[in-house]
Amino acid sequence: MDVSEEDLELINALQIAPRVSWSDAARILGVHATTLAARWDRLRTAGAAWTTAHLIGDPKQMCLALVDVDCEMRQRAEVTAALAAIPEVVTVEEAASNRDLMLTVITPTLGRFSEFVVPQFKEIPGLLKYRTSLCTRLYVGGYAWRLNVLSKAQQNAFNALAGPEAAGSVPPAGTGAPLPQSHLDLIPFLAQDGRATAADIARSLGRNPATVQRQLNRLLSSQLLSFRCEIAQKYSGYPVTCQWFANVPPGRHEAAAAELRSLRNVRLAASTTGRTNFVIIMWLHSLAEVMNAELALQQRIPGIELAESVVVLSAAKRVGWMLNPDSTATGAVVPSAGLGPEA
Repeated sequence: MDVSEEDLELINALQIAPRVSWSDAARILGVHATTLAARWDRLRTAGAAWTTAHLIGDPKQMCLALVDVDCEMRQRAEVTAALAAIPEVVTVEEAASNRDLMLTVITPTLGRFSEFVVPQFKEIPGLLKYRTSLCTRLYVGGYAWRLNVLSKAQQNAFNALAGPEAAGSVPPAGTGAPLPQSHLDLIPFLAQDGRATAADIARSLGRNPATVQRQLNRLLSSQLLSFRCEIAQKYSGYPVTCQWFANVPPGRHEAAAAELRSLRNVRLAASTTGRTNFVIIMWLHSLAEVMNAELALQQRIPGIELAESVVVLSAAKRVGWMLNPDSTATGAVVPSAGLGPEA
């Protein structure tokens, strides 16, 4: 399919305010509400864009692990499928480097990762070895990445309409009383469609729409969920993913993060444990931009050492959504409890 400039504007709007009403969006974009709804249906059906929601773990306990995996070459497809089926493995990518696969794993606690997820790795036939780096501080995540095709005035207008579920920020978790299971039952529907309405969910659950609306309102205001609008990378204008493993001098991590926040290409920046202490992920226009990006990093961040760069060949799963080889969404979702904001 073709993705037009108007399509990109709509996606940008939903990146800022993923549950904005079509009537409000129409007023800002100058397009009829029914036109926007039809345009979004077309994008979703084609897997070109989608909205999703996931639980946010307690930032003081949540474990974000970056895992490199080596596997038997003839069993790579089977290993990839087995890893993608694990709910806590939120992203699975094939790498052009000295590791076969790169995983993003998010669990509510470090104990959950070591006691529940790691044993599953050891049971996968063809998985030979894995190496883990743990995120000690996340500065930038994919939830905040923007197309930036809207005017500043339009962006401000959508920001003003964004509710407590607004994408691009990770509110503090663990506040307020725990929600009952009847409210948590709504989360899988929001993982499948971040714009799902109370009427949609009520039909699926066989509940009264007014009851579900109350439950949905409470869930949205609880700050337990993070919403985002994703775009198939092939349509983003940035089809190349590159990840750098770097060393940043102690005491310079916050300053480095401040510089990285000013670069629109950055999808993730985090301090980590392991052989290096900092990781950066960018979406780029082309392979030729890798060297330009490295030069920019060295100019902006004094003392940074870029130990290794890794180009991603393909992604099988992103934030719980299964992807086709061309980066479009298949429509299959593996929801998980206790997720957080990764790339």
